Amino acid sequence: MFKVTPNPPNEPDLKLNQAAHRAIDRYLSPEADSPSPPGLFSVAADASNETLITNSYETFSSVTALLLDLSEDLTGKQRDVALAIHQLSELGVLLMDRLMEREAAVAGR
Repeated sequence: MFKVTPNPPNEPDLKLNQAAHRAIDRYLSPEADSPSPPGLFSVAADASNETLITNSYETFSSVTALLLDLSEDLTGKQRDVALAIHQLSELGVLLMDRLMEREAAVAGR
């Protein structure tokens, strides 16, 4: 059976080539005098303790839910690993919960 395949482009995509070179130059040849760019995710320096604690708690809770969901689709050693990570995230939830209780007690004084 004959299958029609498209011909590759005759000339390279210059915009893609330039973008690739910019990306490579940025990470392999950073300029010494330029400040390093912030990470992809950053935490606001002026974020309150309450905000940080609440968001950490919600993050741990989300990880916990995702891992339980994932573990239903896994078997054997992979499921065991997912459930072990789930247990660690649950410990994180408990620690954050205790911290939230302490912060609430301090704020209530």
